[in-house]
Amino acid sequence: MEFQLQQLAENQYAFLNEQEGEKLAEITWQQNGSVMVMDHTYVSDKLRGQGVAKQLLDQAASYAREKGYKMEAVCSYVVAAFEKSDAYNDVKQ
Repeated sequence: MEFQLQQLAENQYAFLNEQEGEKLAEITWQQNGSVMVMDHTYVSDKLRGQGVAKQLLDQAASYAREKGYKMEAVCSYVVAAFEKSDAYNDVKQ
């Protein structure tokens, strides 16, 4: 699944997937210097159970690595993912 990087407001960004004007998936964060404060993850009922939230988080983590950023988990999904997997240790704040 493809996700587009979008600036939502000053210092607020998202990776999202929209089809025919409908938001199907997104992960959002506040950019605070070199820290991405991960504050929301959404996946449409149409895509639940297909690993889309993990794909969103993986995309955000890749972006953080590319930019030299750290990620602060605020969103409950990101908190849980950080606790369950060591794959994000290099970007965790």
